[in-house]
Amino acid sequence: MPDPAARTADLVLTGARVRTLDPALPPVSEDAAVAVRAGRIVAVGAPDEVRDWHGSGTEVVDLAGATLVPGLTDAHSHPVWGLELATGVDLSGVTDPAGLRAALAGADRTGGWVLGWGLDHNAFGGAAPHRAAIEEAVGGAPTLLRLYDGHSALASGAALAAAGITGPREFGQRAEVVCDADGPTGHLIEQAAMDLLTPVLPRLPRAERRARLLDLLHAMAATGLTGAQVMDLGDLELLASVAEEAGGLPLRLRLAPWCMPGADRDALDALVALQGRHGPDWRVGGVKFFMDGTVEGGTAWLEHPDRHGQGTEALWPDPGAYAEAVRYLHGAGVRTITHAIGDAAVGHVLDTVGSLGPGGRMRHRIEHVETVPDALVPRFAALGVIASMQPPHSAYTRADHGDEWSRRLGPERAGRAWRVRDLRDAGAVVALGSDWPIAPFDARGVLATARSPRGAAAARSGLTGLMALEGLTSHAALAAGEEREAGRIAPGYRADLTAFAVDPVAVPADELAGAPVVLTTVAGRVVHRG
Repeated sequence: MPDPAARTADLVLTGARVRTLDPALPPVSEDAAVAVRAGRIVAVGAPDEVRDWHGSGTEVVDLAGATLVPGLTDAHSHPVWGLELATGVDLSGVTDPAGLRAALAGADRTGGWVLGWGLDHNAFGGAAPHRAAIEEAVGGAPTLLRLYDGHSALASGAALAAAGITGPREFGQRAEVVCDADGPTGHLIEQAAMDLLTPVLPRLPRAERRARLLDLLHAMAATGLTGAQVMDLGDLELLASVAEEAGGLPLRLRLAPWCMPGADRDALDALVALQGRHGPDWRVGGVKFFMDGTVEGGTAWLEHPDRHGQGTEALWPDPGAYAEAVRYLHGAGVRTITHAIGDAAVGHVLDTVGSLGPGGRMRHRIEHVETVPDALVPRFAALGVIASMQPPHSAYTRADHGDEWSRRLGPERAGRAWRVRDLRDAGAVVALGSDWPIAPFDARGVLATARSPRGAAAARSGLTGLMALEGLTSHAALAAGEEREAGRIAPGYRADLTAFAVDPVAVPADELAGAPVVLTTVAGRVVHRG
């Protein structure tokens, strides 16, 4: 006789409007139910079709008409590394030099330092970032302010002195300690330059980092996120300790360690060896490259120089070495993820993937894709390359092209901003994310901005409600190679689920940004109740 417990669900969600995103099931089911057992969906259908899964130990949650969708996944985030970036005073609301001085004058000290993050390039009133703009406000304290792009920072004279930075440095990648006739200006461009300060920066106590990480992940889950594709390796020991203490993470994390310029065969083999390493709710999968930097920093690789005469070089001094590294990892069965913002960078990555041949059509991906000409758009679908894009980034630009990003590129290239809809219409897979802490992590804001572009992208068509939802669900699953277990509500798929009080596909975009999140589950474990 069959064991009745074998048909007992751990969780049954009832009374839901279910958007399955599964082509084998009805796209929308009213007053439907979903049964979950051992972290997987075991039944989807009308309440009487799921009733046999009820047992004495089953938790039953009535969603009372809420819309249930596959769990939202941020396809580009930095929740662990971002804790370091997002330390100190939040400068994201600063718009001019006077506002910057006012924000710094009252800033708290961290280990004697003034730390800040989220500073807009446009806050310098059109001038280049220079420590003279902050020295008086910080009263001589060592100071490091991270600009919002995550690829540059501004250091005070005391901070430069503490790190022994007295002049320009040579790097193995495109990075710069900016100097003028008087020495370093404090502007540090790209990671290698910013890393010069790492040894002297104050570190948060480990207990505080654990608490902050757990709080952050819970806050992310409250916006509907059940997972994040993390574009760095972060701190695996920290993740493991948080997961153990909390009985599991509030979000499922997939981590991609960096491969930086100059990586030799031993470094590549070490990256291969990391693949598949995992713990509760986290796993290493993929490798992250940087083909260029940012438009505002003058390090985006462009087909033609920007209006400052910059942007003509890749972050990898030898782009061919990048291509060889991608080929090696591809041969080892490792998916590659490449940061490419400028048109030349995007083109080089597409050429590299095109050179790999028909060997299995493993899906590689490009992050950001901020400005590309018409000729590159159809190549994404033709080569099977996934575009991973962050619509909230467009908020740092202006529709009149009066911002630093647009001014550097000029009107023609700025008019190609964030071609999310063009890529979808051309048949590309487009995964969506926030790039937190570069932009807010709220998944509802990502969905809303994808449907209603802002800034320099405002003139472009936005995604439909369904396309936007796919970007954070089924297309995000494709971007991670998890399309057979995530991104749908169907039997056998992971029970990562998000319930909204409204239908995220049908509700107007401006209402979606603040829509209540009723429930989020990770592997059937309730991590947020609204």
